Amino acid sequence: MSSMTRDILSVIQNSMPTFSKGQRLIARFILESYDKAAFMTASKLGKTVNVSESTVVRFAAELGYDGYPSMQKALQEMIRNKLTSIQRIEVANDRIGNQDILSMVMQSDIEKIRMTLEETDRASFRQAVDAILSAHRIYILGVRSAAALADFLGFYFNLIFDNIVLVHTTSASEIFEQLLRVGPEDVVIGISFPRYSSRTVKAMRFAKDRGANVIALTDSEASPLAEAATETLLAKSDMASFVDSLVAPLSLVNALIVAVGRRRNEDVEQIFADLEQIWSEYGVYEQVEEENH
Repeated sequence: MSSMTRDILSVIQNSMPTFSKGQRLIARFILESYDKAAFMTASKLGKTVNVSESTVVRFAAELGYDGYPSMQKALQEMIRNKLTSIQRIEVANDRIGNQDILSMVMQSDIEKIRMTLEETDRASFRQAVDAILSAHRIYILGVRSAAALADFLGFYFNLIFDNIVLVHTTSASEIFEQLLRVGPEDVVIGISFPRYSSRTVKAMRFAKDRGANVIALTDSEASPLAEAATETLLAKSDMASFVDSLVAPLSLVNALIVAVGRRRNEDVEQIFADLEQIWSEYGVYEQVEEENH
């Protein structure tokens, strides 16, 4: 994370004497309500404090940013792990207003997938796939809402590999107990989005210290998971809501499963052929049909 990102509020505070009257209005609003300002367009921010959109744009330039979006991104990065659930609800309510909730949420998810597709580093993705395929053991870790992604990834990887460890996270001590034997030939996949899990970050640092290949699935290079990872896969999530939007991360997980499955194509075909035979032999399909009736 750049110093400009970390210190934006300090920069604004220290620059207050040099600002024009309109710029001071913007500055005070950001200092008092940065959680809301971070998600406002330049036009919306201008209307909120009764200045023109061009004044907002010039304010960003005055702070040293190459445009308003850069300043907005810096604000978002700063608060990424600081918003409380109450603040998330307030920001979400402000953003939604009187709009159709169904349309807004789905359009937002579509946009997150589009941004993830455009920004995913293909080399990092291939290296992550290579590391997974050559690993002695594959540990998968995700807590809170990220646990659903970890379970999903673990379910399909468990069909493809016989060396999967889905780390259960009842307590911090349990995580380290399950990672006790992690080593240089292993891969640890850590999944977390704002607000980031300190348990996941600590476990990833431990695995990296033990020489393991650590893959982070997170939302930003500024994420603490990225700092602890040897490879980082980025998926956009929406933190300005008490509900974590995991559509783009799930799509990236899907791509990872398919890429690994394609490289193990013959094995995967044999696995499902064996499963079909077992299901048929033990009457699994018949049982399902009976239950449905």
